[in-house]
Amino acid sequence: MNRLLLTISLAAGAIGATIRSRGYGVSSPSVVNKTTCNGVKYEYEELAGYGYVVSDAVDKLGDTLGGLGSSIHLDRSAWRKLDNGSYSGVLWSLPDRGWNTQGTLNFNPRVHKFNIIFNPQPQATVDNPSGPNLFFEYLDTIAFSGPDGTPCTGLDADATGHISFPGFPDLPVATYTGDGFGGDGSGGKRIPVDAEGLYVNDDGSFWVSDEYGPYIYLFGADGKMLTAIRPNDAIVPVRNGTTSFSANSPPHYIENGEGNDVNPEDPESGRDNNHGFEGLSVSEDGKSLWVLLQAAAVQEGGLEKQTQRHTRFLKYDISEPLAPAYAGEWIVPLPLYTDPTAKKSKNPKAAAQSEILALDNGQFLVLARDSSAGHGADTSLSVYRQIDVFDISGATDVKAAGGYDCVGCNIADPESGKLKGKITPAEYCGFLDFNVNAQLNRFGVHNGGDQDEFLLNEKWESLGVVPVDPSAPNGEVYVFSLSDNDFITQNGFMDGGKFPYSDDSGYSLDSQALVFKVRISK
Repeated sequence: MNRLLLTISLAAGAIGATIRSRGYGVSSPSVVNKTTCNGVKYEYEELAGYGYVVSDAVDKLGDTLGGLGSSIHLDRSAWRKLDNGSYSGVLWSLPDRGWNTQGTLNFNPRVHKFNIIFNPQPQATVDNPSGPNLFFEYLDTIAFSGPDGTPCTGLDADATGHISFPGFPDLPVATYTGDGFGGDGSGGKRIPVDAEGLYVNDDGSFWVSDEYGPYIYLFGADGKMLTAIRPNDAIVPVRNGTTSFSANSPPHYIENGEGNDVNPEDPESGRDNNHGFEGLSVSEDGKSLWVLLQAAAVQEGGLEKQTQRHTRFLKYDISEPLAPAYAGEWIVPLPLYTDPTAKKSKNPKAAAQSEILALDNGQFLVLARDSSAGHGADTSLSVYRQIDVFDISGATDVKAAGGYDCVGCNIADPESGKLKGKITPAEYCGFLDFNVNAQLNRFGVHNGGDQDEFLLNEKWESLGVVPVDPSAPNGEVYVFSLSDNDFITQNGFMDGGKFPYSDDSGYSLDSQALVFKVRISK
């Protein structure tokens, strides 16, 4: 915690501080990227901010404060522009299932609350870059529990079986031995949650999407589960003819997480392993909830990166939060990119998505990216890491069309991933490129080049939007994104500090954050 507090205490003095340019780019243009999507104009004006939380910070429960970018929620009611031109606000951060690069653990899924201070530095240049200008003050952590108050877990779901509670659909269950960390204990059963999407309601409750089910959960302000949404049968994973929620993510306490814990490894139908509801958003009026699968379902080409393009986008009516209703389903065509490290026969690939955000104009931001590129990854150069836009106004509602929501039913060819001819997908518009070094270098960070602390992390998985002028919003906004560092550190702690760990990679990855200045207009 001391290092985290030190980072915060430097905020006042660090505003306007500079660091030496690393020379990975050139001067900044006036508009970096722009697009028009179904008549709506989007302009990426500049990278406006950079900040981080150190890799070995801990939360109030004694665990490493990692995975912060799995999803975020910016509280617009708390967003303020200060007299000195800086901004203050409240940011909620959702980690996923804890440290899991060497097997899953009995980590209690949770949500964190931060105060943030953001001091724009528009004068920053590549030759005279700004230091970090986004600062985090840790406030609180709320742990998630099941309907009976038993803590949820980051452990993988059992290959078969479920747990039941009155008024809930059958829920995934994880059975563990000992304490679930490799120590002594009586074992038990818990609801597994690999949390990936977050929305905070006005009453303090939380909508959370996960990858295991993939389910959508409503947790109360105290973290207790209030309701759960099970998606249609085409999305629920099936093995050997029965529901199988396992993501083939064995526990750390058995052979350091090596080997398979389910057969077959991949489902025969439904979401693929670790490709659940990565994106979640709620409409401005709080009545509609949207979720997007990370990539195509197994029976729709989801087992290969070249064919995983067409993914399902679902809407739920949450006017009555304890009685959500399935309201619609559309298909989003993920973007294609060429992986320079892969053979020609393995290209192009579909960029899986990591987050969505509903805009008040009826369109959606979506964060799509390549993989295995960034700090601590196989290569330092990312070739596709973008905030794009999609529009479903002209797309086919496959729920209304019927015939696509049963076990094994598909909207695309399972071998080629080609979309069926009767289905019109969403309009997809490429937009904001994270990887422009002419912008990154203005804050001393970079894409490609040296494997150092200034290299962007691999996994960027969150989006939040607030107005540049809170008193009179005019379409100019700040878009926040945080990275998921997978809890990778050489000084880590789980189980309330009783389980120390050091990631075998040898890396310590800070949780990085970027702020983009964007204009949206007709």
